[in-house]
Amino acid sequence: MKGRDRVNIEKEISERKNRWNALLSGAENAENIITVNYIGDVIPKIYVTDGHYEQLSDWAVQKYYQLMDNMSWLQDDTVPFLDMLTGTEIFAEAFGCEVVYPQNNNPFALHKIESISEIAQMKTPNIWDTRLANLFDMAYKLRERTDKNAIFRVPDIQSPLDIAALVMKKEEFFMGMIDEPEAILELTQKTHAVLTQFLDEWFKAFGREFIAHYPDYYMEYGVTMSEDEIGCVNTDVFSNLFLKELNDLSNRYGRIGIHCCANSRHQWQSMKKIKNLCLLNLCQPTEVIKEAYGVFKDTCCPAAGIRSCH
Repeated sequence: MKGRDRVNIEKEISERKNRWNALLSGAENAENIITVNYIGDVIPKIYVTDGHYEQLSDWAVQKYYQLMDNMSWLQDDTVPFLDMLTGTEIFAEAFGCEVVYPQNNNPFALHKIESISEIAQMKTPNIWDTRLANLFDMAYKLRERTDKNAIFRVPDIQSPLDIAALVMKKEEFFMGMIDEPEAILELTQKTHAVLTQFLDEWFKAFGREFIAHYPDYYMEYGVTMSEDEIGCVNTDVFSNLFLKELNDLSNRYGRIGIHCCANSRHQWQSMKKIKNLCLLNLCQPTEVIKEAYGVFKDTCCPAAGIRSCH
């Protein structure tokens, strides 16, 4: 890449970041955001079948260079990134959960503990003693192959409660939230510890700016995660178990973006209490999305409205 071209691309990337920052901060001059996920002839992404995400490195490198090439002609708001997206299993696996590797889909974890009585005995792992450490190795190598300052799309980040719901037998987990919430809090404190250790180390190693795991939007700082179990609980459970956890994470990292696939309309007023909620992505029918715009218009970016053109 010629020096002048590089300068122009870096200028364009900076302008795109500024547009994202304006949108997420609620600035009056914020513009609509459009991302077009064009990756040309990049080799197809394979499904990981053995837990070694390093096998996706060639695909991630090709995708990064395609996104950089797009900068010269595709007038959207995509910020080029190295794609480190994983399955939902990575944090549950760190707690000893068995992982299933389908041939035609993403990996997923099977529960490790069967009952409330097992929570106290469950150890909190150090991430460096788990395969989470391999993701750091992969990230360093990807930067060596591309750009020392390249931004990463972070691995699949589940909330501490969503991770706990993977670690524990689901029906026992839900009953525990009602009958023994203190025990569930003990479990989520352990998943919270692993998640925050991972995020702290990740941001220390690779910087605070990143691309969210879903949808793939730019964040100058903060944290993003999936929060799907809220669709299965009432507002009291949300207030007692979910809200403090989300506020703690938002305070720790400065702000928070949330992706939710669940039917969570009954939680919307409670979700407005999440501190520094800058973006909310709801995967719901169009009429529900339109309703959400009105509810959250003064709370956060109406990010149910981030649309990716494929």
